[in-house]
Amino acid sequence: MIIFVDMDEVIADTYGAHIEIYNTEFKGELTSEICKGSEVWHMVPDAHQDSVRKHATRRGFFRNLKPIAGSQEILARLADKHEVYIASAAMQFPNSLEEKSEWLDEHFPFIPWQNRILCGHKHILKGDVLIDDRSFNLENFEGRSLQFTSPHNVNTKGFERVNTWFEIGEKLL
Repeated sequence: MIIFVDMDEVIADTYGAHIEIYNTEFKGELTSEICKGSEVWHMVPDAHQDSVRKHATRRGFFRNLKPIAGSQEILARLADKHEVYIASAAMQFPNSLEEKSEWLDEHFPFIPWQNRILCGHKHILKGDVLIDDRSFNLENFEGRSLQFTSPHNVNTKGFERVNTWFEIGEKLL
């Protein structure tokens, strides 16, 4: 089985990083619960929205993300049984290419560089399973689409949903 796995909000906690940076810089009190159902930048005052939108352009943003709970353990087990590729739309933020590669080396060393696809659009992916948080990436995938729950997508319908990596393990191992 060929499995494609997104990075941001699936194995790397970008949502939490946006909240943490915002709270530090603007002495905010945002939480994932407060932001549920929305993008973080929508939940801050207009004067701060541009700053939040630009977090991903900062050096170190992608390099310093925390792994999503359970992702390392379950992905290692999946990689032992299946062909696993990390597929991340990294071209929008060119500095993310190096940072995402280094981050994967540190947190997911069992995924070799040959199984890392840092791309623009994901519509080119052909395989059995795509695990992603964004519905627009799942819409045209011809295999099984698993939408990984993130605070921003809790109200999205139409895809098989997975809330944790342990649920993914139950479905795919």
